[in-house]
Amino acid sequence: MKALFAPLAILAALALPASAMAHPKLVAATPAKEATVSKPTKLTLTFSEELVAPLSGIDLTMTGMPGMANHKPMPVKGFQTKVVGKTMTIMLPRALPAGSYSLKWHVVAADQHRIEGGHSFTVR
Repeated sequence: MKALFAPLAILAALALPASAMAHPKLVAATPAKEATVSKPTKLTLTFSEELVAPLSGIDLTMTGMPGMANHKPMPVKGFQTKVVGKTMTIMLPRALPAGSYSLKWHVVAADQHRIEGGHSFTVR
């Protein structure tokens, strides 16, 4: 009898909708990966699934500054993060100055798994 239940359990798991096992994926970002932009005042990340707002966020770090070869990475502070559905919007307190930036994000969707990613961009 147990031999019959194992194959049935496997078939039942395969029959579940794909979205039940999926994790959120980044589908769009402004600024985009490796983009060069002009002094943004907000950042936008759009994912493939609705996010759990209190468990999702970003870390933004200035990794380089023009004319300063030995510039140490500086975390950017003071921004506000708003999550609505699949979109996370980061409102900056002022336009980002010229330099290179690392944007690291972490999000949680309905499956409650924390997913992380990130990319870099440059401000001219």
